[in-house]
Amino acid sequence: MADRGVDLSALPKEVRDQLAELDLELSEGDITQKGYEKKRAKLLASYVPHLPKADLSLPDVQPSPSHSANPSPSPEAPGPSTSSASRHHRAHRSGGARDDRYRSDIHTEAVQAALAKHREEKMALPMPTKRRSYFVQSPIDNCTPPDTSSASEDEGSLRRKAALSAVLAQTLQSPDYWINRSVQSSSTSSSASSTLSHGEPKTQPQPQLQPGASVLADVLAHTRIENSVPPDVTSTTPQERGSRVDLPPAIKGMSRGQSRSSMLDTADGVPVSSRVSTKIQQLLNTLKRPKRPPLSEFFLDDSEEIVEVPRPDPNTPKPEGRQIIPVKGEPLGVVSNWPPALQAALARWGATQAKSPALTALDITGKPLYTLTYGKLWSRSLKLAYTLLNKLGTKTEPVLQTGDRVALVYPNSDPGMFWVAFYGCLLAEVIPVPIEVPLSRQDAGSQQIGFLLGSCGVSLALTSEVCLKGLPKTQNGEIVQFKGWPRMRWVVTDTKYLTKPSKDWQPHIPTANTDTAYIEYKASKEGTVMGVAVSKIAMLTHCQALTQACNYCEGETLVNVLDCKKDMGMWHGVLTSVMNRIHTITVPYAVMKACPMSWVQRVHFHKARVALVKCRDLHWAMMAHKDQKDINLSSIRMLIVADGANPWSVSSCDAFLNVFQSHGLRPEVICPCATSPEALTVAIRRPGARGAPLPARAILSMGGLSHGVIRVNTEDKNSALTVQDVGHIMPGALMCIVKPDGPPQLCKTDEIGEIVINSRAGGTMYYGLPGVTKNTFEVIPVNQAGAPIGEIPFARTGLLGFVGPGSLVFVVGKIEGLLMVSGRRHNADDLVATALAVEPVKTVYRGRIAVFSVTVFYDERIVIVAEQRPDASEEDSFQWMSRVLQAIDGIHQVGLYCLALVPANTLPKTPLGGIHICETKQSFLDGNLHPCNILMCPHTCVTNMPKPRQKQPVDVGPASMLVGNLVAGKRIAQATGRELGVVEDQDLIRKHQFLSEALQWRAQTDPDHVLYVLLNSKGVAVCTATCAQLHKRAEKITATLIERGGLNTGDNVVLLYPPGIDLIAAFYGCLYAGVIPVTVRPPHPQNLAATLPTVRMIIDVSKAACILTTQPLMRILRSREAAASVNVKTWPTIIDTDDLPRKRPPQIYKPPTAEMLAYLDFSVSTTGMLTGVKMSHAAISTLCRSIKLQCELYSSRQIAICLDPYCGLGFVLWCLSSVYSGHQSILIPPLELETSLPLWLSTLSQYKIRDTFCSYSVMELCTKGLGTQSEMLKARGLNLSCVRSCVVVAEERPRLALSQSFSKLFKDLGLSPRAVSTAFGSRVNLAIGLQGTSGPDPSTVYVDMKSLRHDRVRLVEKGAPQSLPLMESGTILPGVRVIIVNPETRGPLGDSHLGEIWVNSPHSASGYYTIYGEESLQADHFNTKLSFGDPQTLWSRTGYLGFIKRTELLDASGDRHDALFVVGSLDETLELRGLRYHPIDIETSVSRAHRSIAESAVFTWTNLLVVVAELSGSEQEALDLVPLVTNVVLEEHHLIVGVVVIVDPGVIPINSRGEKQRMHLRDSFLADQLDPIYVAYNM
Repeated sequence: MADRGVDLSALPKEVRDQLAELDLELSEGDITQKGYEKKRAKLLASYVPHLPKADLSLPDVQPSPSHSANPSPSPEAPGPSTSSASRHHRAHRSGGARDDRYRSDIHTEAVQAALAKHREEKMALPMPTKRRSYFVQSPIDNCTPPDTSSASEDEGSLRRKAALSAVLAQTLQSPDYWINRSVQSSSTSSSASSTLSHGEPKTQPQPQLQPGASVLADVLAHTRIENSVPPDVTSTTPQERGSRVDLPPAIKGMSRGQSRSSMLDTADGVPVSSRVSTKIQQLLNTLKRPKRPPLSEFFLDDSEEIVEVPRPDPNTPKPEGRQIIPVKGEPLGVVSNWPPALQAALARWGATQAKSPALTALDITGKPLYTLTYGKLWSRSLKLAYTLLNKLGTKTEPVLQTGDRVALVYPNSDPGMFWVAFYGCLLAEVIPVPIEVPLSRQDAGSQQIGFLLGSCGVSLALTSEVCLKGLPKTQNGEIVQFKGWPRMRWVVTDTKYLTKPSKDWQPHIPTANTDTAYIEYKASKEGTVMGVAVSKIAMLTHCQALTQACNYCEGETLVNVLDCKKDMGMWHGVLTSVMNRIHTITVPYAVMKACPMSWVQRVHFHKARVALVKCRDLHWAMMAHKDQKDINLSSIRMLIVADGANPWSVSSCDAFLNVFQSHGLRPEVICPCATSPEALTVAIRRPGARGAPLPARAILSMGGLSHGVIRVNTEDKNSALTVQDVGHIMPGALMCIVKPDGPPQLCKTDEIGEIVINSRAGGTMYYGLPGVTKNTFEVIPVNQAGAPIGEIPFARTGLLGFVGPGSLVFVVGKIEGLLMVSGRRHNADDLVATALAVEPVKTVYRGRIAVFSVTVFYDERIVIVAEQRPDASEEDSFQWMSRVLQAIDGIHQVGLYCLALVPANTLPKTPLGGIHICETKQSFLDGNLHPCNILMCPHTCVTNMPKPRQKQPVDVGPASMLVGNLVAGKRIAQATGRELGVVEDQDLIRKHQFLSEALQWRAQTDPDHVLYVLLNSKGVAVCTATCAQLHKRAEKITATLIERGGLNTGDNVVLLYPPGIDLIAAFYGCLYAGVIPVTVRPPHPQNLAATLPTVRMIIDVSKAACILTTQPLMRILRSREAAASVNVKTWPTIIDTDDLPRKRPPQIYKPPTAEMLAYLDFSVSTTGMLTGVKMSHAAISTLCRSIKLQCELYSSRQIAICLDPYCGLGFVLWCLSSVYSGHQSILIPPLELETSLPLWLSTLSQYKIRDTFCSYSVMELCTKGLGTQSEMLKARGLNLSCVRSCVVVAEERPRLALSQSFSKLFKDLGLSPRAVSTAFGSRVNLAIGLQGTSGPDPSTVYVDMKSLRHDRVRLVEKGAPQSLPLMESGTILPGVRVIIVNPETRGPLGDSHLGEIWVNSPHSASGYYTIYGEESLQADHFNTKLSFGDPQTLWSRTGYLGFIKRTELLDASGDRHDALFVVGSLDETLELRGLRYHPIDIETSVSRAHRSIAESAVFTWTNLLVVVAELSGSEQEALDLVPLVTNVVLEEHHLIVGVVVIVDPGVIPINSRGEKQRMHLRDSFLADQLDPIYVAYNM
């Protein structure tokens, strides 16, 4: 390779730019490999140390990142192939502060180091291929412009933005350090009580790659080993966890004597130039890297793969401390003037301090809009209470009773109305349930809110006039019925609609008791919204505890930025503030978006003592502070950070302090706190004394955290998590830490667990849900022995944490963000922070990233979904995605399953604009996310696959047929049709020995009997043929052949006719002339390029001396269009048989023996092989006799045939059977159905046909096209009750689902469900099974798919998991014997085994027609003997796998019936992981995965499973299919899909029998001819 000796980082910048440009062109396919090498060599010529010339042209397959990556992990080093455009973009990074807020130098540094390590491992991921039209994303106009979008406040992203600032306080060591990063073995801590004082973990030195070795690796990485076997990406050797030195794939497999050659050969040694295969090669190289976690072994039982519990890693850190002791909060003091109930406090202030301000609300610009005094608050609440109790119904029937639940629907921008409504409800003794304003009928959370309203029994909603006007309405002005909501009555609470209470009316204010005061909503991890009920006493106690903890004083001022409907915003800003007569200034969300500094300005202006904020508010204020010089924050004594429990809040707090310390902000006033909907406030940091040292922080190892233990991180700064404490627990509370899963066992002191709280000031239950309540609010912790530690119940908080020194509480995450992967815990927030640190500025829209897990194949799999900026380039996005994979792998040691980018602003939002995780997850699983970019990495993260099966060497011997649980004793799987019987009468023998004589005999004895009727699309008989007419037409053709053809006896003649009677006449004309007919499907006039070469091929292969055809087809063969695809000058003699003179041939040829060749049957198999088989006169007369006996055919019968008449059984039924048996055949060319769908069915009804034959394509056409029209057909008098047997002629497994839906759809038209069956034939024997008139109905069995993969047949019940229904392939024809044979040993098998179907019958073909007569092939397929058992009989191998089961049914002779079940073609099976898969089974699963998958096909390429799916929906759904297809194949077949190709409908090629041509598809894919919508290479 050209740059072998060149250090690319040392090249001048412009040369590097040009190289990057070149790499991009190559990856985009705009330049050939050769052109690329030429240009590259030219660019580098002057920098290359002199090497032998030949070296320069070695192809450089992977433009691997290692070459162009600058070793220093500086964020500005251009990536592997940065196009000049994106480099330009980087220089002028958009100036908006919004993007900058995600930068965190320290975290970025950690991530860069992780990425640098990966670069050294040369990880070149193939980029997915997208159709160009797909790039045109939805026009940018419909994405909300950045500033107005409600998306910008995704709280999580802001909180983490600068995220790990304290995480990695030091600069990084060199990247080598990463390569030999060791496993931490934790030392035992002497002082178990202080969890933060662990000793330094010891490290084991690991081997390092020598510099020489890495150069060698570089060279080898670009050479391919000759004769290499295709890499098996399906199994890996479990590697030691400790050493992480990944050698380039080539080193591992290189043996001494192997030479190097071009890497661009595919594994089969076929040179390939296409882009696709280069990418697959690239993918294979990626996959050859060893997987990280050791494979957890499955062991194989005959039928059941059982997951073995993975062996615990000896290096896993274990908790070592003693059992934790419950922590007590300070006692709750008793203050003389605390009110007996919260309403009493309001009554007191309303009377004594009426002028005192209670609430100031701001307008959208941040200026005060109105101030509500305590007097006004009291009087309006009274009015509302009076109105609710007395004015809504009648005196005798009031609408509301005490204790009824009432929904409060008010926007955040109108806190005053909300306060009045809340206190009004308390005074009326009804229970307020504050909820968000529903914005649309389908609002993300609205259906879940419906669950809350239903479980709380809410039927009345209070709202303001303005809000009511904004709700969505129906046509007649009523409020729409929101999805999932109960019926609601809406009441407007504006003052003008309220009634002043009468003089004598006083509200009842009882002393606080255990009745519910209000219900606060909470969304669970699964997305259900539940109501946490807070009792009156708990509400009051909570206010008292907050007052004591925060030291609130009467008359203070508080600035509240939080939502006052729930959580801290309500507890401090609505309840505690009223208890203490505090003046609250509420800064609504909309104001914050317009003016992020507004809350800081309010603090300054009102000299507020307390401010209540979230990290995002700190962040925004910090970003916007530059314009504000004269702000003074020295009045603040407490800055409460509501989401301070989130580990990523540290950096926001530090950064804010950094900026505002100069404005009077004191470090000790920052007070993070931890809250939960169930336990209300859990802990809060009390403000420190001035100048006192700030509390210490914990720097924890993320590796330890993933195992649930606390380990101080001293080693690896990149995977550290810095956590700040959230102070002490609340006054009057008791706290324990218990294990998050299983029984609530107390944790050890150095273990992470769920915080549980016992307190009078917590929630009491989930309203209306007693079951869930018990598990959450009534938990009694148990000790190590499992004994309860006491009587008192605790409530689960959903917070994960531990107790640090001095009883300080530390929180490291939430249960709902917990992802359990392979037994290790990861926190969604931590993963988001890492993803955000991978320079998302160019790619991710406003840092909106969602992380969740989905369960696939017995484990959780991590999915990351991010919104992509409208202007992000394909290249940037893909690069960002691959770097996120590497960063998360490096920092968290966990593999991602899927990473998806969706267009900006399309993820479902929570009411406050964050991402609605549950809805996002549901959309992902339903295939409704519509990503614009996706990367699946199942190979790296699915490590619990069953162990690949090792094939045992099979010894031939009688035992091999006795293996397995034979059902009926030790039965060998074989079956026989009934006897053919002997023909006694000499006259009949003469008539039946040769079909040509049979026709002559019929023409003499019954000349006017109509043998054939041909219908057109209108159902009109356009042509009929009596015995005499057919004989005469055949004679005319014979005479012409003898005159004009110049043929010898035994020459081959091609018959090129549309389906019809001409074809039949030409066939018998050839027999009369003693030449061999070869029927060929005519080329399609509209598609000559595709269909004519096949015609040409058959003509060439069969060495045809002459072509018989019609005039129109003759013109086509000689046309200019035909000349474009084949050589028209070299056609053999073409004779058109349209207007022949009336001549009789001198004599009619009679073959000397019946073993002579009668005709050649050419057909293309599903694997794309063109084969011609030889049919003798004896074979066709026996076959016709066999069919006659099976179907009871005789002269007075009529049958209808809707099949292609060119090969196989279709040809026999169309051309031969009637002449032999004398019955009348009604011929319906399948092509006519395209213009008139009901043609076939109406013919059956009109002629009262008893037996009909069709193909699956015909059946599918009727099912899809007529399915909805059965009523109309019935009205037209269509009646199918006459049909006794409807046989589908096929060479495949019966399509049970299609047959059943056909039967069901036309049951109303009288079709008997027993009528439909499938025949079975193959190349070596055109008809093996055919459901006749006698004999039992075809039976259906259910087999276990897992056993089938091991070639075993295990019958299971219908509906069993992993069961596959199979239908019998007709009754075995008379004279036919079938046996099931092991294809490798050629020994007979027992009936519980799957094996190849071998057949012995007088009508088997006599061999392949090969020009060179390859005897070996012929002997193998046509005259084979069993290796033992019955070594005399000659068998033909069908090439199909199947099994035989003896059923309970009786056949005609009264014996038990042996049923033959065909499973699939042996050539088509996929051997993966040592198991045998049938493509159709995987395709069935794939087609079920998403409503828009119309059809699918699978094939393998170098052990990679490739799935091609046709997309019937819109192109934006294309990428939704990728994860769903991967999931379903993994779940149902335990296989990892390597490549998913999404194509347009109709791309998967189907042959005339309606079978998929998978090999043809595979060739088109590898030659890059599919024009796919999207190709995803799964990592």
